[in-house]
Amino acid sequence: MRLASLLDREIVTESGTRLGHVHEVRGQLVDGRLVVIGLVGGKRGILERYGIGTHGSGGPSQAKVRGHPVIPWERVVRIGAKVIVRDEVSS
Repeated sequence: MRLASLLDREIVTESGTRLGHVHEVRGQLVDGRLVVIGLVGGKRGILERYGIGTHGSGGPSQAKVRGHPVIPWERVVRIGAKVIVRDEVSS
């Protein structure tokens, strides 16, 4: 699968909550290999994709738009017509 094929797919939790669409795929170089670490989605995530209204780099685990977290790749359960992610566990 190409990373670009994830763009615009709907993100839904296992319980059916819609989180928006994938606007960016986050990666990190580890030992010369690209490792996917998360997805940027939701209404404000579109700003990340086009670089509009962003505030600095935010680092690899935080989208540039302040307060808009990246969905960690570990939460991804299944990829089909939609990206299914685990529900967040409240601590």
